[in-house]
Amino acid sequence: MLLRLPTSVSEAQECLAEGAVPIGGASLVWATWQRDGFPELAVSLREVPEANVIGRGTLGAAVVLHRIDDTVPEVLRRAAATVGTGAVRRTATVGGNIVGSTLRCLLPAALVLDARATVLEPDRVHVTDLAEVITKRPLMLDIHWQEPLVSGYRKMPAEAGGPPPLVVAVAVHADDDGRRLLRVAVRDGYEVLSESVPCDEGPGQALDALERTSVAALPAEAGQAVHDQVTDVLNRLSQG
Repeated sequence: MLLRLPTSVSEAQECLAEGAVPIGGASLVWATWQRDGFPELAVSLREVPEANVIGRGTLGAAVVLHRIDDTVPEVLRRAAATVGTGAVRRTATVGGNIVGSTLRCLLPAALVLDARATVLEPDRVHVTDLAEVITKRPLMLDIHWQEPLVSGYRKMPAEAGGPPPLVVAVAVHADDDGRRLLRVAVRDGYEVLSESVPCDEGPGQALDALERTSVAALPAEAGQAVHDQVTDVLNRLSQG
């Protein structure tokens, strides 16, 4: 397998035009490649400046998880900090986790931030939603979002080798008229659901509204975790 390391977006697009396979998530598919055969040509964005940005509202796809700091919202920072071991976080990337992983530990956090992704194709660069990213698995350059008023993240304990741990991500945003909207995303097993409800009147209003969404069908433990996280985040917002 030949690995190409372009230093610009245009060079990365040339690699894609030549049939290069994105290397993001390689540590997770290595066993599959060993079984089925390695791609002849692969491409990594680790030398592309735009893929290495850590800033307010933007996170590059080539950023390794242990580099994510308090420049980004709490929900995304805490999600990255709980992925695997320290050794994993020093090699796993944002793009590899969201696009290449089956667990997608960062996805709930990105969803509650209403993040969008910049993706590369051989003939264009465009912005799309995360649903398309998950479905089509393109070469992702970055994710970007509007800063929330407050956010929170909870990952439940789980036994090693067992089912994926339950994850609850929450963020509150303000619209152009000043109304507040609560976004909730839950990873239950390998499935991720997300909902948005108004929350101007506090936890009670938000929790009642969530009972009329897909959140209401979650198992009792997951429902309680959502209740606790929503209450905590909205109380922190009210305390200011």
